[in-house]
Amino acid sequence: MLRTILASSRYIMIVPVIGTFLGSMALILYEAMALYASFIDTIRDGTVSAKAVKIFAVGIVEAVDVFLIAIAVYIISIGLYSLFIDDKLPLPKWLEVHNLEDLKGNLVSVVIAVLAVLFLREVVAWDGTSAIAAFGAGMALVIGALTFFLVKNNARR
Repeated sequence: MLRTILASSRYIMIVPVIGTFLGSMALILYEAMALYASFIDTIRDGTVSAKAVKIFAVGIVEAVDVFLIAIAVYIISIGLYSLFIDDKLPLPKWLEVHNLEDLKGNLVSVVIAVLAVLFLREVVAWDGTSAIAAFGAGMALVIGALTFFLVKNNARR
């Protein structure tokens, strides 16, 4: 009896699967609407200047950042589903998750991309007054540490 209960308890993971899936979809839809509104505002404004283009470019980079976060949450949703509910999902090879290490590796890869986009946003919005080199160095250290984690994680396989 206990064995049956424990074996069935894995289905409780449907709660975080549904939660992360809905969160991912909400982020994608919300950011798509925000990007559309920004595009419409830019057209309505009609201003053509270097500053207006820079503001629009920063908005696009910020949208990419949110989309990447949504992708990370989606990968977590798919990974948890594959690990706990059904490991026979038809997925591309790069999205297949066979253990928690695979899920962590996918997540860390997306986090690295998000950090790179965050730095790009800061560079595009940079007005010359802040110490962007220190910010970049801090980002490089974090990205380096995460890359080291990925390399070590892949070496163990």
